[in-house]
Amino acid sequence: MQITQLRNATIIIALGEYRILVDPMLAPMGAIPPLKYATRHRRRNPLVKLPENTDALLETVTHCLITHCQKGHFDHLDRAGAKWLRSGKVPVFCMQGDAGFLRKKGLMVTELEAGKTQPFLDGLITPIPCIHGIGFVGRFMAHGYGYHIEFPEEPSVYIAGDTVLSDDVRRCLVSSQPDVSVVPAGGARFDLGEEIIMGVEDLEKVTRLTSGVVVANHLEALDHCPVTREELRGLREQKGLGDRLRIPMDGETLQFPA
Repeated sequence: MQITQLRNATIIIALGEYRILVDPMLAPMGAIPPLKYATRHRRRNPLVKLPENTDALLETVTHCLITHCQKGHFDHLDRAGAKWLRSGKVPVFCMQGDAGFLRKKGLMVTELEAGKTQPFLDGLITPIPCIHGIGFVGRFMAHGYGYHIEFPEEPSVYIAGDTVLSDDVRRCLVSSQPDVSVVPAGGARFDLGEEIIMGVEDLEKVTRLTSGVVVANHLEALDHCPVTREELRGLREQKGLGDRLRIPMDGETLQFPA
C-alpha cells in the first residue's frame, strides 16, 4: 500500500490495482476566503499550492472516497475537486447522507451504509462516525464518517476523517488495530469554541491506543489549523515514536509493505 499526501485532508491511497482519491480540495492557493477573522493578519485558503506532481498523481486515480462535504466543508470537496471528478467521470463512494448532495453536482455516486462492514472494490469497508467538534460549534458542523478499509494482502488502513478523539474513534483503534491510521492533527478551531479536530495532545493519545503506524495530516494548509509539522516532529522525538508517527510533506508518498 502507498499513501500520497497532496494537501490537508486530500490523499491518494494505492491499494492493489486501485488509486483512491480521498476528499479532493484542488483549488489554487488563496482561492477561498479565510476561516478565521478575529486576527490581525487574515489569510485566504488554501495557504499553500498543490505539489508540483499533483497532475501526474491525479491521472492515476480510479475512484474517490468522500468523508463529508456539506455545510461549507470546502476543504474536503471544493468546486475544483467536484469539477475534476465530474470531468473525469470518476466513481465516488460516500455515505448515504451525502449522496443526494453529490448527485446534484453531477457526480457518479455509490452509497455506503452506516453501521456495517460492506464490500468495497476488492475488499471491505466499515464507516466509523466522526464528531467534528463539540459544544456550540459542533452544532453547526457536518460530522461525517471515517473509514476502516481491509484489502487482501494489503495493510489495513483507517482514515479517521474530521473528528476529535471520540469513543467511536477509540473503539476502532483499539478493537480493529489498523496497520495504518490517517488522522487529522491540525488542531483546527474557529474564532470561538474548542478544537474541531485532533491536535497534538489527541494525536499522542492515538499513538498509545494503536500499535500500528499513525499518519498525521490536516497540516499547514488552512488558516484555522495552527499545529505545525515541526511541533509534531518534536512530539515524535520526545515520545520516542520513530517510524510509528509519520508526518508527510505535501507531495510525499509513504510506502507500507504487505
